[in-house]
Amino acid sequence: MAEEEAPQEEAPKKGSKKPMLIGLVLMLLLGGGGFFAVYSGLLFAQPPAEDAQAEILPEEIPITPMPDVVFVPIDPLIINVGTGANARHLRFQAQLEVSNTHQGEIETLLPRIVDVFNGYLRAVDPRELEDPAALIRLRAQMLRRVQIVAGEGRVRDVLIMEFVIN
Repeated sequence: MAEEEAPQEEAPKKGSKKPMLIGLVLMLLLGGGGFFAVYSGLLFAQPPAEDAQAEILPEEIPITPMPDVVFVPIDPLIINVGTGANARHLRFQAQLEVSNTHQGEIETLLPRIVDVFNGYLRAVDPRELEDPAALIRLRAQMLRRVQIVAGEGRVRDVLIMEFVIN
């Protein structure tokens, strides 16, 4: 019979803690050195502020004069929209963009322009006013009508300042 070998329990080997201590010290030294290099600007340094400004802003910026534009205000209009139980009110206010040379002529024609706006806005279908894109179409139509009344080239644009439906 063969002798059975009894399993021998090996005693745990006590290894040296020296490699772990060396690794810990090296980790702390390298981490501290990396922090110092980044913090002091040795690594990932930003360019000086003067160079950054020179790249962003050129030495000479051309200044263009403002166009000769005047805004002629139109008194607020309150217009009945709809009929019967569906009657609502539209509060409308606008300004006309004109050149300096035509300001007096446009101010003289304001009663006629207000009349054109009143007539046009009363004729607009109330359902059309609720469409989000309606304001763009209305503005284009009003500009066309004002240019017919005032004459071509006198009114550059119609700026809608207030457009509220109650």
